[in-house]
Amino acid sequence: MDNGHIRLASPPGRWVLLTTVLASGMALLDGTVVNVALPALGEDLGADMAGLQWTVNAYTLTLAGLILLGGSLGDRYGRRKIFLIGVAWFAVASALCGVAPTVETLVIARGLQGIGGALLTPGSLAIIQASFVRDDRPRAVGAWSGLGGVASAIGPLLGGWLVESVGWRWVFLINLPLAVVVLAIAVRHVPESRDTTAVGRFDVAGAVLAALALAGVTYGLIETGIGSIALPVGLLLGAAFVWLEIHRSPNALVPVGIFASRVFSAVNAVTLVMYAAMGVVFFLLVVQLQVSAGFSPIAAGSSMLPVTLLMLLLSAWAGGLAKRIGPRLPMTAGILACAAAMLLMSRVGPGSSYLLDVLPAVTLFGLGLSVTVAPLTATVLATAEERYAGVASGVNNAVARTGSLLAVAAVPPLVGLTGDAYGSPAVFTAGFRSAMLISAVMMVLAAIVTFVTIRRNVLAVPECPEPERKTYCTLDAPPLQPAGGQHPNP
Repeated sequence: MDNGHIRLASPPGRWVLLTTVLASGMALLDGTVVNVALPALGEDLGADMAGLQWTVNAYTLTLAGLILLGGSLGDRYGRRKIFLIGVAWFAVASALCGVAPTVETLVIARGLQGIGGALLTPGSLAIIQASFVRDDRPRAVGAWSGLGGVASAIGPLLGGWLVESVGWRWVFLINLPLAVVVLAIAVRHVPESRDTTAVGRFDVAGAVLAALALAGVTYGLIETGIGSIALPVGLLLGAAFVWLEIHRSPNALVPVGIFASRVFSAVNAVTLVMYAAMGVVFFLLVVQLQVSAGFSPIAAGSSMLPVTLLMLLLSAWAGGLAKRIGPRLPMTAGILACAAAMLLMSRVGPGSSYLLDVLPAVTLFGLGLSVTVAPLTATVLATAEERYAGVASGVNNAVARTGSLLAVAAVPPLVGLTGDAYGSPAVFTAGFRSAMLISAVMMVLAAIVTFVTIRRNVLAVPECPEPERKTYCTLDAPPLQPAGGQHPNP
């Protein structure tokens, strides 16, 4: 079973896809399943609005800050090996979250959970990229994106059911049996792959600077007082990270050459803004439905079912469509649909009806995501060199998580959602509506960048002379360079 020669329709291909979808879905699900439990755990642990933000952001912070290192470790020591370590780590940290006695303990355990996610997440799509033949990758990525998106969308539903039936702690403990299944399948069916050209030392300084920069900026956006110092310190550390990667590190955590492709850089900019807006929606909508509209936890979670169903039905088709007509038009249309959906969501408040106020918004949101995520992911994969599979996967994942992290930290205080705001329906509704308008504006900006920068034929596979067939040609890299590369996670 040679790497890069597995067909999607073959039994080995189906096992690889199942394993990567289950694992990445577990990490993605944990990013959203917690949101619906926030009011319950906040009341149980005596947390304020900042405590709820940290419950979400501690996970995103370590995931975003270390995901680049996770991708590099996989490239160097074996993608399957690091993937398995990440799954096991994630399971142990989930158990700690499930037994946390205070909100401070929960936040620490969530940070540990993010470390496990940083090891397993880039590996999941890098395994797909290294295992499947090139022609099957867009469909495999489409299936991975759709099913992974389903995990994100089904999180609120699952969380609501768990909160009402057995308690909020089970939104974390449910990860343990899932992790056991993933480990059992991966050990037997997933082939090992690595970058055989990787040599030298790891960029430890770069990894530390990236994590500290994100921590400083996040703390500065959420907290007051010392936060006023943390924000500029975080920004300075971020600038130092960029400088180090460009000028000082012989084995950079982020190889500067990976951004030689204009399309790769542009699609990551789109990812940053798009996932920032999405992060606000997933953080606030299910809380708004409970606090202001009076929905039960399970009813609030169930409200997102149309997103789940649409992504399940349409994402693989969207990946094939992007291959045929190019990703620019599907992505632009999908992002604008998400912006319109956020405007509809701003109407949700006291006395809202699910059929009249919530369903149209989440249905349009699901349609927009369905035709956007798979083309975006395939575009990132097609515009970075294959040998950087883990790194590029980590870059796009880090960009997505960073967008969500910063938006969840910055937008709630900006619209007045601080202190015990989630205990006041009137205050929370006013802030929620302003947050949805801000998110819609971000989506429109992402759509404009997409339309201006993404070329129609970026996913086309050019013909190569026969001796070059095994490396493939590429549209955005120098001639005779391996193409195909990377991974994005949305």
